[in-house]
Amino acid sequence: MKNGGVDVVQEKGAPSPATGSLQYVAGAGGNDAPSTYQIATGAPVEDNSPLGYNVGPVTIVFLNISMMIGTGIYSTPSSIIGGTGSVGLSIMYWLLGGIISLSSAAVYLEFTSYFPSRSGAEVVYLEQAFPYPRFFFPTTYAMQKVIMSFRSSNCIVLANYLFAAAGRTGTEWQIKGVALAGYTVVLLAVVFHTKYSYYLSNAIGVVKLITLIFIAVTGLVVLGGRTRVPEPLSHLAHPFEGTATPYGMTIALYRIIYSYGGWNNAFNVTNEIKNPVAQIKRNGAISIVTVTVLYILANVAYVAAGVANNVKVGKENLQNSGTIAATLFFTAVFGKSRAVRGLNLLIALSSFGNLLAVMLGAARMLRECGRQGVLPWTRFWVSTKPFNTPLGPYLLDWALTAVMVLALPAGDAFNFVADLAVYPAAFFSFLAAAGLCLVRWRRRRAGLSGRPQFRASHSVVVFNVLVHLYLLVMPWYPPTGGKADVSFWYGTYIVTGLAILAACGAYYGIWVHGIPRWRGYELRQQFVDFGDGAQAYQVVKVPVAEVAEWDATHGPGR
Repeated sequence: MKNGGVDVVQEKGAPSPATGSLQYVAGAGGNDAPSTYQIATGAPVEDNSPLGYNVGPVTIVFLNISMMIGTGIYSTPSSIIGGTGSVGLSIMYWLLGGIISLSSAAVYLEFTSYFPSRSGAEVVYLEQAFPYPRFFFPTTYAMQKVIMSFRSSNCIVLANYLFAAAGRTGTEWQIKGVALAGYTVVLLAVVFHTKYSYYLSNAIGVVKLITLIFIAVTGLVVLGGRTRVPEPLSHLAHPFEGTATPYGMTIALYRIIYSYGGWNNAFNVTNEIKNPVAQIKRNGAISIVTVTVLYILANVAYVAAGVANNVKVGKENLQNSGTIAATLFFTAVFGKSRAVRGLNLLIALSSFGNLLAVMLGAARMLRECGRQGVLPWTRFWVSTKPFNTPLGPYLLDWALTAVMVLALPAGDAFNFVADLAVYPAAFFSFLAAAGLCLVRWRRRRAGLSGRPQFRASHSVVVFNVLVHLYLLVMPWYPPTGGKADVSFWYGTYIVTGLAILAACGAYYGIWVHGIPRWRGYELRQQFVDFGDGAQAYQVVKVPVAEVAEWDATHGPGR
């Protein structure tokens, strides 16, 4: 049926609240995707993306690659090999990371088949999977994204490699200052023009890819015995020698998930991609497989480098290398030369490119949260004026990163923030994987059960649910002797993550229920158009006495 010019489908056998929360409305963007149905309370589909349609196959590949190849592969091998206890098991973990990324991408791709003209990835998926309690998941997820909008660990790694390139060791405040300056340059690079920011990201992505290929190939040369490294095969002679603990294996998996973070970046810009399902399916898979192969080869290279000029990059020293494993590798193979400093500069550029890709994708997620209407000051999040870029999300991202860079001790910042970033994300990823089953069920009830353009297998969905359940439960298992990889209590990041989730839930309770009851109004959504294609829902306060009239005169979808 039609309501106010919008195609509406009612879920069969379900109640029909005046709010339209179980009604589906049709919509299509300008990205050549077919018209599809979504739950009416979801943010409206933008007919013409205000951010343009600048994301093609090359940009899809490098949005993912630039975000994955950033700080993780150069900073986490030490903790991963320490957690798994052996070289062989650590390599298997890097392979597992690729498998998890591909299976998660399959879940996301089915969601994209249902909502091909909505950017924001999980923002959209949770909104559509869990419409009840009304506003709950959009609100809590939006607040979590706002609170977690910082990149301090990546900025610290960028600063460390810049000092390594300069042949210096920076003090704590010098590292913080360089980290903040680097992120300020990232902000300036993306804020003025969307298309050119993608071009810059792609260009740096090419450099990042070449750098990692160089490390991988150099590792193979080392194994062939054609470098200064003596007996390179000796470090791989007993690959599974060592002992792993449950806590160590969990932390290692956390660092693996962190290192592969970015496999989903292209999903954040879906509405800027022509024919998004087919494009992401092909080019997203290419990016994940490419990175997985290079990650494995890079880790083999780190271990095989052995001993040169009294610098070890075998199992023992890689385990103690902190966040500059690549620096030790270069030094072992090439000696302490200017060439090593230049190679460290390439790693720093890789970190910079990672920050650039992260800011591009994260801003789209924050903007989509704002388009749902559940954040205050809707215009701040949604409007693309004056530069046709998401200026509001960019500025928030920079501000929170600055606070975290200045507040946390530089030594513990990377490990703590890396783990903190994974825990709440694992909670919502678990809900997204489980929520796909609910979306399928609801769409069948509404008579929208036609086969989507892509469908993930049941085994893949179950695998995703179990992986993220593991990431939520196992971190509670204490480390041996209570000693963790940070100077404070090992469970600090878990409690902090839960506190963030609890704060999001408290915000929802106060904003949606507490204050409205006290002030005598109810919340409803109102469609707003900010011009230049930017459209959103704005949550308005309707006095209780006027709610019935409002519901009768405001149809779903507008």
